[in-house]
This record gives sequence, C-alpha cells and structure tokens, in this order.
Amino acid sequence: MQIRDYNFNWNQRTYIMGILNVTPDSFSDGGEYNELQKAVNQALVMVKDGADIIDIGGQSTRPGALEVTLEEELNRVIPVIKAIREKTDIPISIDTTRAEVAQRAIASGADIINDISGATFDPDMLDTVARLQVPIILMHIRGNPQTMQTMTDYQDLIGEIEEFFLDRIAQCVQKGITKSNIIIDPGIGFAKNYQQNIDILNNIKRLKNLGFPMLIGTSRKSFIGKILNENDPAKRVWGTGATCSHAISQGADILRVHDVAPMYDITRVADAITRSKSDY
Repeated sequence: MQIRDYNFNWNQRTYIMGILNVTPDSFSDGGEYNELQKAVNQALVMVKDGADIIDIGGQSTRPGALEVTLEEELNRVIPVIKAIREKTDIPISIDTTRAEVAQRAIASGADIINDISGATFDPDMLDTVARLQVPIILMHIRGNPQTMQTMTDYQDLIGEIEEFFLDRIAQCVQKGITKSNIIIDPGIGFAKNYQQNIDILNNIKRLKNLGFPMLIGTSRKSFIGKILNENDPAKRVWGTGATCSHAISQGADILRVHDVAPMYDITRVADAITRSKSDY
C-alpha cells in the first residue's frame, strides 16, 4: 500500500498509528488536544517520535459515549486535518463512522478512513470509500458505544469475528473497493470483556489467515488496567507495551497507540526479534 510518498510493506515491519483525539471526553486524553494549536503540536510530536500514521477522531467511542452532531464532528476534525497537512505529509486517517465526515476529511487532506463500525453505521460509507478509492480500516463491534458492553455474549468469539469480516469484506468488494485497500481490526475493548480481549490477542495469527493487514488497538485500555490494578489510563503505558510486543509476535501490522515514543522503541526491538530472517 502506498500513501503519498510512504510505502506500507505488510509483514516487513510494524507500523505505528498515533492517536489524536480532538474531543473533550475520550477515555484517556479527552480535553488535552481539543484546541487547534495543541492538536497540531501533538501531531508533530508524534511524527518526530516515530508515528507512521496520525489518526484523528472527533467523536469519543469510549463505553457510554454519547453521539455528537455531524456539524460538531466536522468542526472538530476538519480544521485540524487542514492545519496538520500544512505542516507535514504524514499519512492521516480519519476516525469516523459517518460517510460525510469521511468525504470531507479526505478532501481536506486525510488519506485513510478508520471506521469502528466496520462501515455498518452509515449505509453510504462503502459507496463513499469506493468512490474515493482510499484505504478503509474495518473494525469489529457489536452495538454502539452506548450498548456495546452489554453485548459480550458470544458462542464462538473468534469464529464470529471472522464471519463479520468475511461479510464486510464481501460487501466492500461488491461496492468496488479493492482488497488491497482493506485493513481489519478485531476491536479490542468494543463489545469484548476482559477475557475476550486476551483471547483476541492470542488469536491474531488465526485472524491474519483472512489475508488482510491487521490493526491492533490496546492502548491504555481497561483490561490492561485490570491486570495492573491501575485506574489511571495514562499509567498503563508499559502494560500497553507488553500487549504491543505480543501483538507483533503474532503478526500485527499496525499498532494504534497514545504513547508513540516508547511504543516506537518497543516496536523496533520486537520487529528485530520477531521478523528476523537470519540463516545459521
């Protein structure tokens, strides 16, 4: 996959997606970057620290988060995308479930659409992606942020995630989206309980057999807090690092993280060990 002057060579190394939430209420960094200059400065710091993609979101998807209006989401993300694009050509993804936000974001300089609903919330999303011919990240979810934590009853967790992706991928292809523009994300923390998150991390290789690059997003999430007995998400950095290292060993292609600098070091070392092709 090539985006601007950046080549993404899957299975060669792990790529880092830096999280930039321009919201007042995201679970970990809400309110920190919802002013334009603060958001731009943070994006540039993440680029310097090793990010390969900046993921910009204007709608919190934490459990229980309420939906903002279309106008509010646009007002949050479009000025930030434009301002960042003036400073750097780093690939930008727009974290949205709305086709209109996706379209406006791409027109403003974004490159990738990151849809936590797997393009199920907005019936126009796949048509929009097909028309724009840009990559889309399809995430697995049940319900929505208000209801998802009550929808964790699976008969076959990994099998049902596979079925979801097979259906969404078929829908993408039917709409004219090329397979090379599809990335999948099993949705850790989205309609998943503690043990189910662990199970996903231990089944990345199986999900990779679907044949698509995989994004893993564990950063600062509550299951790490449970393991560490740590209620402050900002203090879950090294727990996040452990999950990232494990995900790399299982074949993850992109890690979506808040703390780019430490995860960049972890990724480089884990890649050197996991992806080594030494002959003896």
